[in-house]
Amino acid sequence: MLDRKYIIQNAEAVAKNCKRRGVDCDIERLVALEEQRLAKLQLAQDLNRQANEVSKKIGPAKDAEERQQWIEKGRELREQKDAAQREHDELDTEVAELQTVIPNLTHPDAPTGGEEDANELSFGKTAKPKFSFKALDHLELSEKHDLLDFESGARVAGAGFYFLRNAAVRIDLALQQFAISFLSDRGFTPVTTPDLALTSVLHGTGFNPRGPETQIYSIENTELNLVATAEIPLGGMMSGQTVNVEELPLRLCGLSHCFRTEAGAAGKASKGLYRVHQFTKVEMFAFAAPDQSDAIHEEMRELECELFDSLEVPYRVIDTASGDLGGPAYRKYDLEAWMPGRGEAGEWGEVTSTSNCTDYQARRLNVRFKRPGQKGTEFVHTLNGTAIATGRAMIAILENHQQADGSINIPKILRPWVGKDVLSTED
Repeated sequence: MLDRKYIIQNAEAVAKNCKRRGVDCDIERLVALEEQRLAKLQLAQDLNRQANEVSKKIGPAKDAEERQQWIEKGRELREQKDAAQREHDELDTEVAELQTVIPNLTHPDAPTGGEEDANELSFGKTAKPKFSFKALDHLELSEKHDLLDFESGARVAGAGFYFLRNAAVRIDLALQQFAISFLSDRGFTPVTTPDLALTSVLHGTGFNPRGPETQIYSIENTELNLVATAEIPLGGMMSGQTVNVEELPLRLCGLSHCFRTEAGAAGKASKGLYRVHQFTKVEMFAFAAPDQSDAIHEEMRELECELFDSLEVPYRVIDTASGDLGGPAYRKYDLEAWMPGRGEAGEWGEVTSTSNCTDYQARRLNVRFKRPGQKGTEFVHTLNGTAIATGRAMIAILENHQQADGSINIPKILRPWVGKDVLSTED
């Protein structure tokens, strides 16, 4: 979240940023409530001081009557102080509730608007395929090769769950192996994460586990939730910790299952593996000093491009517009892969995103760093980026590498793990 003092001192700029991001935040009310809170805090402190002064007069009182008068006066002041403190705490809670819905600041170069206003920055090394036949979508291809079983998934867990079968299992594992190896070679520490996280960790990373708009599965009668992305447990790893600046940046790549309710996600473009309730993902995450985060964000974008260039998948890079950033992101880039089976003639579909969240998450998670020779601590910056979400990557691979006879070429980089060069209809 944003620093409360910063919000008060820059109320007009914060309100403009909320408007630019399309988020309805009552900054004027927050400022007014904060003034009231500070007044109540001052009153409680003054009453406490007076009560302490009165208590010093009880012992030296000249007789029992005077002593009782001071005792009564002290009790009255303590009661007034307690009442002022309660009012202060109520105001503080109300201010905090308003504060937590205020989004992060926005990079000045990020485009303003909604999803349709994103800027197209660049394209990958692989060109869109030019088929001499009608391209099949990944569901039709999976039927030919017996790769996916949504019917059984629905019988076991309901709609939106599935079984991977045969070569799909090996492709899924190959994508995981490839991404982990790729990032390990570039200085990222590989970790596997818990599939559950505390509600406080979700709040810290900017996810809302309750309410009608949530995408989170919560465990009833507990403070635990299924994670929607490794970003959540990776951010929580350092919650409440302070590191030396020399230790930054900390680069992690997390392998996790991801669980999402995907409420309201029905539609032709969301069919098959594109929007499901469970999938596997390798996620990049970094804790950085403020002067490192912009460069690391660009690094993560370049790594995502390298990964999908290696998979021989056509893609474009998008600079996400302000209204589509989500609360924590200061700036976000998306990679959208070309998916020939989407729509009538193919469409772009998001496969990765990388965000610089500056100190927005770290402030809630209380992750700090200290500089040698300086008093106090500062909040780190956090960054996250999808390396590979295996389901969507598989869509792009199957659809872009299909051949006229129904076979599917395996990208060269994955062949050692998949164990074959081509998926043949005769396999």
